[in-house]
Amino acid sequence: PGGLGGVGVIGLPWLQKLKAETGLLTCVEVATKAHVDAALAFGVDVLWIGARTTANPFAVQELADALAGKDVPVLIKNPVKPDIELWIGGIERIYRAGIRRIGAIHRGFSSADKTIYRNVPQWHLPIELRRRLPQLPIICDPSHIAGRRDLIQPLSQQAMDLGFDGLIIESHCNPDGAWSDAKQQVT
Repeated sequence: PGGLGGVGVIGLPWLQKLKAETGLLTCVEVATKAHVDAALAFGVDVLWIGARTTANPFAVQELADALAGKDVPVLIKNPVKPDIELWIGGIERIYRAGIRRIGAIHRGFSSADKTIYRNVPQWHLPIELRRRLPQLPIICDPSHIAGRRDLIQPLSQQAMDLGFDGLIIESHCNPDGAWSDAKQQVT
């Protein structure tokens, strides 16, 4: 789980070895130009921009500049706060950098209100994103919406019922021993 801000650059050789041994594609979160450069140097297949980074147009522009001329899929998470214009702005910045394989990740929105969710789904926002950008693949991250493993299945079903293109579900061989987000991981 997490990206270069979690384990850090030391995790990239692990991913490279995993990819060589299994043939699985690798994906990491990037938040700076240095992250992009390091991830691509280690052959990472897909990059994603996290919610806190998407909320900062200056950071997204730095990533767009670092990605200019590259051919790598980029997924853009919704910003932390429910702002569809900011989300679309992040997508547009990456598109203007020449990246054509772009997708969005819906991971819910932070709220001061107490709910059963870690991040409130606010399904109407990804639905509106789909209306405005109908060709854009949208993946749901029920793990981050839920914040707890028992809510992942019903949220996943709801996302699929709404026509999402896929799911990101955090997993770990020992979820309770995970270094981050242990409560929202499944085996």
